[in-house]
Amino acid sequence: MENVTKRLYEALILIDSAEAAADWDGINEHVRKIFERNGAEIISMRKWDDRPLAYSVGGRNRGTYILIYFNSLTDKISVIERDAQLSERIVREIILRADHVTKEVMEKDTPAMMAARPVPVAKPVEVVEEVPPINVIDAPAAIEEDEDAEEPEAQA
Repeated sequence: MENVTKRLYEALILIDSAEAAADWDGINEHVRKIFERNGAEIISMRKWDDRPLAYSVGGRNRGTYILIYFNSLTDKISVIERDAQLSERIVREIILRADHVTKEVMEKDTPAMMAARPVPVAKPVEVVEEVPPINVIDAPAAIEEDEDAEEPEAQA
C-alpha cells in the first residue's frame, strides 16, 4: 500500500479579468468547490492582483490572479489540476508545494490589497521662522596673511 501524506500547497489561479469583474463571488465559489470536492482544506484564498498578461492566453490580454494556500493529500493534487484545466472559468493554474511558507507570509498583503488602501496625503510643512539670506558683508573678515612668511626666491 502506498503511503500518502498531507502537505501544504500554494496555488495561483488565473481568471479572465472581465469575468472576475462581472461575477467575483461566483468565481470564488467555483474555485472553492474544485478544491473542497477533492478533499483540500483551504487555509487562505485571496485576490492576488489584476494585471496585463505578458502574452495573450486564450485570446485574453488581462487576467485576475487568485492566490490559495491549502492542505491536501499528495495524490489529490493531480486531480485538482485536472479539474482546474477542465474548468471553463479558469484560464491557467499552477500548484506548488509550500512547506517553506510561514503563516506570516500567508497573511502578507497582496498587491490588490495594497492598491485598495487610500494613499496617505502629506501634511503641508509649517514655516516657523524665515531665515534671512547670508550677506557677504556680514561674513567674518578674511584671515590676514602672515606678514612674517618668507616669499620663495626666484631662481635665475
